Amino acid sequence: MTRAQHTEIMLALSAPDASVRLRAALAAGTHPVDEYAPALIARCAVEPDFFVRDMLTWAIVRLDPAVTLDLLLAELGSQVPQARSQALHSLSKIGDPRAWPAIGDDLLRDPDDEVARAAWRTAAGLVPEGRQAELAQVLASQFGRGDHEVQRSLSRVFVMLGDAAAPVVARARTAADEGMRAHAIATERLMDDPDADFETAIRQAQRAAALQGAPVPPSE
Repeated sequence: MTRAQHTEIMLALSAPDASVRLRAALAAGTHPVDEYAPALIARCAVEPDFFVRDMLTWAIVRLDPAVTLDLLLAELGSQVPQARSQALHSLSKIGDPRAWPAIGDDLLRDPDDEVARAAWRTAAGLVPEGRQAELAQVLASQFGRGDHEVQRSLSRVFVMLGDAAAPVVARARTAADEGMRAHAIATERLMDDPDADFETAIRQAQRAAALQGAPVPPSE
């Protein structure tokens, strides 16, 4: 590919038409050139179209991790939530264990739901052997957070962590907060049966959690 073609691709990444941007990202991934990395990663932070973002991630993953890793890690400190979430998404696809130390508690508890969800998935995929319970303990603080989609994401991460996370989930079943209890109960059910329907599990768990917190009538 010529220098002129490289330049054309880079310019097309910011074209007004999403289909043009999609083709540019596809071209960048089809003919991967490491010098594309800064532009592709920068575009992820501002790209409004989901399908273009997905193609950008694919193009980034096609590049040499020795080039992309440090650039992606730098994005984790961005003030732009989409920059953080997309960098985490790319890191989860690359799967380089060197990214693990950068996924600290601040990202796992990020106030932006999309960033937090990406951090949960990435951390679960990169956690070193023997540290699953430690990660689960941090993630347990997020039980009860957000809508059902956010809660489903966290429950699926606990499924990924497996048996090492089971004692943490069991303790969360007795949390003071009813929402946290319900989410922990639903998560435990998904860990027992990963194919279970989350909506059903959370509804049943909410009833169980409410009963746990109901006052006990005085004995006669």
